[in-house]
Amino acid sequence: MSVILKEKIQGRSAWKGIELAKDDSWIYYLSEKTLAALEKAVLHVQQKRLKAPNFNKEDFPIPDLADEIAYFVGELENGRGLLLIRGLPMDRYTDDEASIIYWGLGLHLGLPIIQGKKGDLLGHIKNMGKDFNDNTTVRGYQTNVRLDYHTDLADVVGLLCLRKAKSGGLSSIASAMSIYNEILDNHPEYLEILYRPFAHDLRGEEAPGQSPVVPSPIFSYYDGKLSCRYMRQYVESAQTKTGISLSKEEIEAFNFIDSLTADKNFHIDMMMEPGDMQFVNNYTVFHSRTLFVDYEEEDRKRHLLRLWLMMPNGRKIAPGFEFYIGGAPVIR
Repeated sequence: MSVILKEKIQGRSAWKGIELAKDDSWIYYLSEKTLAALEKAVLHVQQKRLKAPNFNKEDFPIPDLADEIAYFVGELENGRGLLLIRGLPMDRYTDDEASIIYWGLGLHLGLPIIQGKKGDLLGHIKNMGKDFNDNTTVRGYQTNVRLDYHTDLADVVGLLCLRKAKSGGLSSIASAMSIYNEILDNHPEYLEILYRPFAHDLRGEEAPGQSPVVPSPIFSYYDGKLSCRYMRQYVESAQTKTGISLSKEEIEAFNFIDSLTADKNFHIDMMMEPGDMQFVNNYTVFHSRTLFVDYEEEDRKRHLLRLWLMMPNGRKIAPGFEFYIGGAPVIR
């Protein structure tokens, strides 16, 4: 078993939603100067007749934004682990132009990685009318259901809102570091459980001949940093493939985590408006989404773009805490 951290997490990564609601310093508002730099880079891409995601970092030059990029990168790994970039005026851009800005910014923040065995680098988050209870291939972003608090399989996950739903679809986040501190205070006996490897369902993402599940603990302490990977629905659906049920104690530990993420003092809800870009550190922040109802017209339906990024200053992860994309482990 790996080393179990028995000290509280200190610093800005251990925030609570009730605190963020009173302090908007985690929101970065785009200035006209910044927008001008981004629009100049868009023109550079268009002159090359390129579209997202089929261009590289050099095709989207934003040298005037070096300080902003350094701030974003530092904040995501060593700060709160979250960032909301607000103020992209969608009425000035087509979807293609907004995609260029988002992809280009992502290239300067980190290295985009594929989000599944189909090889998508720029994911489209839309309700495809699928049933999330089908654990063979369906993933939550293809539905309109409420998603439990979870983490994704990259250093950072980013979202750009092109269009929001008719109703619902709030984005919710909570600090995994603050949750850990509560476990230490109230149920330290759960730590040994949460540092054990759990089978995680790959939900059809496995390679031919590969096991449909992979092991991973919930918490991992390595190289001086605590990391979390929490995907309860994937752990639960793995039971049907392994034939091994969660124990009473394991369920209790998961239930305690869920009770904390549901606590309004710990999480913060936000409606991502068109043009909002949200980035969160998957090792330190849980995220979820509420149920939503779409418009009938296809061109008005809720539509977000997603990036999975490996960060230049990303943490080292412990052996056995690797994650798998398209059936293969992703190694920094």
